[in-house]
Amino acid sequence: MAAPTPDHPTTRISRRSFLKASALAGGGLLLGLYLPVSGRQAQAAEGPASSEAAFAPNAWLRITSDDAVTVLVDRSEMGQGVMTALPMLLAEELEADWGRIQTAFAPADDAYTNSLLGSQLTGGSTAVRNAWRPLREAGAAGREMLVAAAAARWGVDPDACEAAEQVVRHPGSGRSATFGALAAEAAEMPVPEAVLLKAPQDFRLVGTARDRLDAPAKVDGSARFGLDVQLDGLLTAQVARCPVIGGTVRTYDASEAERIPGVRQVVEIDAGVAVIADGFWPAQKGREALSIEWDYGEHAGLSSAGIERQLREAADTGAAATAHSEGGADGALAQAATTVEAAYEVPFLAHACMEPMNATARIADGVCEVWAPTQDQTATQQVAAEISGLPQEQVHVHTTYLGGGFGRRSHTDFVADAVACAKAAGAPVKVVWTRADTTRHDRYRPATFNRLRAAVASDGAVRAWRHRIAGPSIMAQNGMLGPDQQIDPTSVEAADALPYSLPHIHVDYVMASTPVPLWWWRSVGHSQNGFIREAFLDEVAAAAGADPYELRRRLIPAGDRHRTVLERAAEEAGWGSPLPEGRARGIAVVYSFGSYCAEVAEVSVSGDREVRVHRVDVAIDCGAVVNLEIVAEQMESGVVYGLSAAMGEAVTVSRGQVEQANFDDYAVLTIDQMPEVRVHIVASDADPGGVGEPATPPIAPAVANAVRAVTGEPVRRLPLARAGFRAA
Repeated sequence: MAAPTPDHPTTRISRRSFLKASALAGGGLLLGLYLPVSGRQAQAAEGPASSEAAFAPNAWLRITSDDAVTVLVDRSEMGQGVMTALPMLLAEELEADWGRIQTAFAPADDAYTNSLLGSQLTGGSTAVRNAWRPLREAGAAGREMLVAAAAARWGVDPDACEAAEQVVRHPGSGRSATFGALAAEAAEMPVPEAVLLKAPQDFRLVGTARDRLDAPAKVDGSARFGLDVQLDGLLTAQVARCPVIGGTVRTYDASEAERIPGVRQVVEIDAGVAVIADGFWPAQKGREALSIEWDYGEHAGLSSAGIERQLREAADTGAAATAHSEGGADGALAQAATTVEAAYEVPFLAHACMEPMNATARIADGVCEVWAPTQDQTATQQVAAEISGLPQEQVHVHTTYLGGGFGRRSHTDFVADAVACAKAAGAPVKVVWTRADTTRHDRYRPATFNRLRAAVASDGAVRAWRHRIAGPSIMAQNGMLGPDQQIDPTSVEAADALPYSLPHIHVDYVMASTPVPLWWWRSVGHSQNGFIREAFLDEVAAAAGADPYELRRRLIPAGDRHRTVLERAAEEAGWGSPLPEGRARGIAVVYSFGSYCAEVAEVSVSGDREVRVHRVDVAIDCGAVVNLEIVAEQMESGVVYGLSAAMGEAVTVSRGQVEQANFDDYAVLTIDQMPEVRVHIVASDADPGGVGEPATPPIAPAVANAVRAVTGEPVRRLPLARAGFRAA
């Protein structure tokens, strides 16, 4: 093996970090994370057909004697491209033929724990970041073992051999062998104690634009999403849930429901009353026929107006915990030549996944199986074990494709429904939520109320910044904070770490609990605080008599990655060049999930306050890029998601009930409202950052700042409809 260099890092590998399958099992080579062999892991996960069906896909890499190479993907594919990006990492170092790569979802197992999140979880834009070294190491180890097998067969020095396009060659003699032909012998080779990774300049896959491996299956309809699961004897269930937040079942009468043809059983579960039937339609008709008396509990009077008052009062009188402080902001504000003050509000938001919540479960022969479009295989396995009463190792999780996730499917309430129904029915059951269920019983992005103040000196210099956030905590509500923790870090992100060099900063947080169910929403706290921070900074720029872009540029040190993307976005958008009357540009820059993103939105506002976003320029520095096309697509996706929320989305509560039910009253962006999005990827030699979420936080402030530039009115409430504007 060649000596390591700074460009060719050497990674040491424990022998227990790889599993080699015996050649007797079919003449193949199985490499990957070490998984203790058990009944659960011996069960093959669904994937491409193989001549070695006895091999469980419990590892990163599978090579069979028919030269099939399968990469086991341990993250959930919800449109963000992990079924392509992760195999590219492994195939790069393996020297596989990209045109022959196959993929399958890995089983749920602790060995696949996301080191950045602590479970087998897809979220936080961590998939590529978590896999950047491990999957390359797995591929490199496989390559070295295949080369060693070939060298042993030919009686030559391994260093005299080379691997490329799924073939090992010995140039000196002209001999060659395919990976499949070498798989059985490679399985007998010792695992290398260290592997040599490629230098970036030697990459042939990583850093290129490759078509998605899952695209053909999604086009021809063979890709299986949660709603597509079919099993012998499968029943379908719908659950009647209390319409009031926190309400429970007092009593119910199932007699009319049980008369509906096709209804098999009515049973009370933790979520409400489940109607289990032969199909979706009888389940729905049965649910409609139920007579339920609800105990609405203490939140029957809850309203959005009351929550808004609560958050305002908390901001003004609540006990605040300091999230970040330097200098003396209060003193600087007291002495300021000019003080800028504003209050900003953002609403609760639903995830609005296109595929409604669903899951399928079967409990039989001491095993619980779950088929689910889940983002969290670990939690799915845990909740299924708890409800089924089976040991966790007897729970098998089959991950399907996800019709949108955005954080919502990292919760397991829909999985719990399916397992509870399957347990009651003694048969496989698919639980399907309707669109109204999915919207009204979502777990929402928190609403917050914010007070901000800034000090501007007589020379236009920004001297101080103060930001108070009042809102409920995702982590506190879900038992993720200690009893003495007063700050939820996800509530203050993008607010507690400004990219701007200011002498006096103070950011604090008032935890104001509400009963509205909360969960992670794409880009989490960055989505609120990125808007609030960047929109308020434009107000500060106006008070300082400064161009918003130039002020940001002055406040960010030269060489900082924030400044690089800021300058790139402004340049590509033509910042400062003339625009037609009634049209303006707005700019924002936000760091999140390991990546730096700046956006410029070109926006027009008509005389009757109709807003149209014409163009968005996105500059992204996400470190090393695995797939250029996927990065560009994720920037476009993040813009759509954040713009949709900025323009019209809001969840409101009346009499304890969420008022929105479908896309007619939860206004997502329509195709005719979509702007042109131009993506500009900044070259970087840093390790990869995330790409699934970083484009979402800057779009709302960029649009709001453009609207302010046209109208002179700052946008302090979202969506724009609440600020008196309407989407074109």
